Amino acid sequence: MSDKNQAIVLMNLGSPDSTEVKDVKKYLNEFLMDERVIDYPYLFRLLLIRGIIVPSRAPKSAEAYRKIWTGQGSPLIVLTEQLRSALEEETGIPVTTAMRYGKPHPKEAFDKIAREHPEVKEVILFPLYPHYAMSSYETAVVYAEEAYKKGSYPFRLTRIAPYYNEAHYLDALAESIRPYLTRDYDHILFSYHGVPERHIIKGDVTGKHCLVTGDCCHRASPAHQQCYRHQCIATTELLAAKLGLPAGKYSFSFQSRLGRAEWLKPYTAVRFAEMPKEGIRKLLVACPAFVSDCLETLEEIAQEGSHLFKAAGGVEFTMIPCLNVHPAWVKAMKTMIHQPQMRQ
Repeated sequence: MSDKNQAIVLMNLGSPDSTEVKDVKKYLNEFLMDERVIDYPYLFRLLLIRGIIVPSRAPKSAEAYRKIWTGQGSPLIVLTEQLRSALEEETGIPVTTAMRYGKPHPKEAFDKIAREHPEVKEVILFPLYPHYAMSSYETAVVYAEEAYKKGSYPFRLTRIAPYYNEAHYLDALAESIRPYLTRDYDHILFSYHGVPERHIIKGDVTGKHCLVTGDCCHRASPAHQQCYRHQCIATTELLAAKLGLPAGKYSFSFQSRLGRAEWLKPYTAVRFAEMPKEGIRKLLVACPAFVSDCLETLEEIAQEGSHLFKAAGGVEFTMIPCLNVHPAWVKAMKTMIHQPQMRQ
């Protein structure tokens, strides 16, 4: 199919409309009530989230958002729009955006394409999540597909598969990180958004592989197609090889834990406090699970993470920006879009 018959929808997480507590509450309610994020029975989830978590968390989250908010609005929204513009210029085909939570809704994106570009025969959904997880990639795709099915659109909808090990994504990521390796540093930590261990077990299509043995992520299995932990480890190892990082100079961890359940380990916050005691005084941190800088990178890592690390004796802390609108990433996206094997 020629480019002139295609359009692209970039799908990202979303953001509150403002830093006001009421808007953050609305956003958190939508986000945390997603059954793929907190996978408890509906009534229990409703009581837990709307009765306990959101009322106590919203004011703190609102304050955190205020620390990173820009004159143009939410960094994630602003960066996604900049990426949309850059990709449209690079490809010469229509590109619009949609969010899993908040605005714009996928329906708005599909309606806009149908209205403004009636010649389009295929819309390519590009989730801005490199790794498969039920609470990120899966929920975004399902949400968009449900909106598509409810409309009578003249185009078909395809999607970009998870690209955690795709060469062009890794090359772009390596190019964005490489300049930071020229400085004096002791260690680079790759911090990924965490998920509960039960999500990994639930997503195991074999029912007997994930988290069963210590080396499960390195033993071939059909489970790896939907195993977030395996995919994060694969990204880390492939990226380390591309960057020529020596063993012991890098590691991975998982951030953003919520609640008391067991989440994927090691925990990023714990590692920040431990590393100075291990002789790591100058730390670089990259966040490959995030394509666009957002609350979890700009506040949780760059601000809170730096504080934890330095309070424990660390000297230098550098958060490497996400891919955002890096030219190598825009070109990689164009290449991936044109690869038929990447579209499902």
